[in-house]
Formats: sequence, structure tokens, C-alpha cells
Amino acid sequence: MDESDVIENRTFDEIAIGESASLSRTLTKDDIALFAVMSGDVNPAHLDEPYAEHSMFHRIIGHGMWGGALVSAVLGTRLPGPGTIYLGQDLRFRKPVGLGDTITVTVTAKEKRPDKHIVVFDCHCVNQSGEEVITGTAVTMAPTEKIRRLRVALPEVQLQRHDKYQQLIARCAELESIPTAVAHPCDPEALEGAVRAAEARLIAPILVGPQAQIRALASSLGFGIDKYEIVDAEHSQAAAAKAVAMARAGKAEAVMKGSLHTDELMHEVTAAETGLRTLRRMSHAFVMDVPDYAEPIIITDAAVNIFPTLEDKRDICQNAIDLARALGFPEPRVAVLSAVETVTARIPSTLEAAGLAKMAQRGQITGGLVDGPLAFDNAVSEQAAQEKHIVSPVAGKANILLVPDLEAGNMLAKQLTYMAKADAAGIVLGARVPIILTSRADNLRTRLASAAVAVLLAHARRRAAPAALAAE
Repeated sequence: MDESDVIENRTFDEIAIGESASLSRTLTKDDIALFAVMSGDVNPAHLDEPYAEHSMFHRIIGHGMWGGALVSAVLGTRLPGPGTIYLGQDLRFRKPVGLGDTITVTVTAKEKRPDKHIVVFDCHCVNQSGEEVITGTAVTMAPTEKIRRLRVALPEVQLQRHDKYQQLIARCAELESIPTAVAHPCDPEALEGAVRAAEARLIAPILVGPQAQIRALASSLGFGIDKYEIVDAEHSQAAAAKAVAMARAGKAEAVMKGSLHTDELMHEVTAAETGLRTLRRMSHAFVMDVPDYAEPIIITDAAVNIFPTLEDKRDICQNAIDLARALGFPEPRVAVLSAVETVTARIPSTLEAAGLAKMAQRGQITGGLVDGPLAFDNAVSEQAAQEKHIVSPVAGKANILLVPDLEAGNMLAKQLTYMAKADAAGIVLGARVPIILTSRADNLRTRLASAAVAVLLAHARRRAAPAALAAE
């Protein structure tokens, strides 16, 4: 048994005046988030960037709760240790504590009172620069019996963060909101998503649907929508047709799905004569915020192309690379997925993956790195890739996962959503404008992220307008 696994106290009789113990800890975002969970303090200024770096919260948590907790930890685990009863403290907060500060807490026995086994400790906390941040005293009732036992293993706590969507939305702050035709926003979730995206200055919504129904719904929800254009359409099919017509005419730079079925909207989007087709095949992408993955990850195609051919996958791959570049990925890395990472005729998706990798080498796919076949584990885990001796600029660090077919993509996205607590912002690519596909199950954060993706795509399209028009 390692001594580091053992916790042992110092009894009242063993403690000598001048005896001390120390503990060091660095303040992280997780400390702040855990405090918010514990206290119920969900003020955005305490938790969201860019406020967190300069928030008064750091003075509160760093000085009071967090600093006091470190003092308590030294007294409870080191000196006196197990069996200690913490009676009180008198602390002075000398200097703010911020993210990244490393605080060393030292407690020193200064007074013993035998009648009740009380020990008074001097408390001294300094940061990484040696500056005092907390000073004062703590009063304890020291244990009288010796305790030596195995250290209790703390439970593993995983914080589900969605910072990546916040970063996407923040990138739109300096961009002009885009006119967006919202097809049939006739349930609370659809209308709220459009209104909140407008309030976030992401979109300028054009509400397309039964005008009286939309106004009545807005009134019941307390939304003021008089400043938004409303285009009357008697039912969902007419709303989809009118929304697509507005995009085709250049009056809208995006189309947002409201409370109608995806097939109903996509029927109008893909119509040969009146839809939004280009020379490139349309495809769907989920921009996923997976809490434990370092950056947003794109899964394609999980909603449009059921069993795509190799030629279809070329367009799906190119659409995803263009999306990633619009989102700010400097060098998109595409992992073409299969069940294995070796090429075999018994699994056709491995042949198509190898074909796509070769297409990228020959310039038929541009703007990103493409490799495959790769299994899911060695696409997203560098350790898994190393264990299988895969040498690749994509393996272990993919930010685009190109799946074999819609079934695989849909299952993968939903597994990440329901088992890894990921969020999935949906967008249709390859059309004349971005098509924002939302689900009734989407939370507001996901709806805003979907709108932000469309904004970034629309502005990338503006910058590349001559080339884009030529392709159409």
C-alpha cells in the first residue's frame, strides 16, 4: 500500500505550536462551474465568455468560497486531519484570485486550549507570484484519537460544457444579420427559435405562414413580432414554397425550417424548376458540440442522402469542407468512416473511402485533408490511432466524419446526442442558400447555433459570390 493512499491525523497532544501543513491548487473553469452547480448561481456574467475573465465572480469564489474551502481542506485532511471539527474562521481577503492562479495555503498552529482540545491556526495563502491573497485565523477542535485509514476516492465529476456553440455565436457578433425565410413557424419552439435568433442579431426573420395563426401564437407567448415581416401562406406546403421562392429570388439568404416536416420543406428545396438546386449535390451536416471533444465535429450525411454513391460522397465531402472553412477551421480534416481501417472488397465503404482519399490527392476534392477508411475510434482518438500504427494527418484528430450512409450517420449523431450529451446543429449544404434544419427536440442553444452556422455560411458565400454564381 502506497503512503499517498493513506490519510492520518495529528491528535491534539501531538500537535506542536509552530507546526504547519500546506496545500496548493490552481483555479480552473471547472472550479467555477462546480460552484455554480452547487450554489445555483447561473448569472451569465459569471459563467460565459468573455465575461468570466474579468467577472467579480472571481473575487467572490477566489476569496470566499474557494479560498475558504482550501483552508478547510488542509485542516480536514492534513493538520489536524481526520476527526477535526471546524469551529470558525476570521479571514482577510488581500488580493483577487483569477483563472489560472495557483494558490498555496499554509496553516500553522499558534495556540492550544487544553480544556476543549481547541487549536487556533494562522492561515496564509499566496499566489504563484508570492503575493498574499488571504490571511487570518481558523479555530478547530482537534481530534483526541489517532486515525489512520485509506484515503476516500472522490467521485469523478464530468461537466457537460457547450462552449463551442458559444464561440460560433460569438463569431457572428460583428457580422450583419441575414434575411431568413422561416417556413411555417406555427408552434412555440419554432417561433421562439426564430425570435431569439433575431434578438441575438443572427437573422432578420421573414415569417412565412398563416398570418393570423402566427400573430395569435406570438401574443400567447408574449413575443412582439410587429417589427418582423410576415408573408401570409395558408398552410405548411404553401409556406415552404413561398420561403423557397424568396430565397431563389434573392430576398432571403437562408431558409429556416419551422413546424413542418423536413420532407415537406426539402420537396420544395429540391424541386427541379423552382427549387434551390446547384450543380453540386445537396447534403446534410450536423455541427456537433460534444462536451469531451476539443472542437466542433461535423457529421455528414445523416438526413438527406440515404445510400450515396462515390460521386455523391465527393460532393458531400466538398460541402462539409466548405462548411468547416466557413466556420473557421483553418485546415479541415475529413475522416471517411467504415467499420475497419483497412481496404477490403468485402466492405464496399472501405473502397469508397480509399477512392475519396485518392480524389483529394488528385485535386478532385479541395480545401481539406481527407483520409480513409478509418474506424470511428481511430478517427477521433490519437491513442487508438497510435495503437493500430496508423500514420495519418487525419487519424485521431478528425473534425469531419463522413459516414457510409444515412443510417450510420443518423445513429452516430443520435448516440452522441443521447449518450454523450452532445448538441447537434443541423444544416443543409449544396443549395443556393443554407437550409437551417431544426428538430422539435432541439434546445434553444442548438437552434441559435444552427442559425449562427447559417450566418457564417452566408457571409462566406458573400465573399465568394462570383465563384458561387458561376457554379450555379
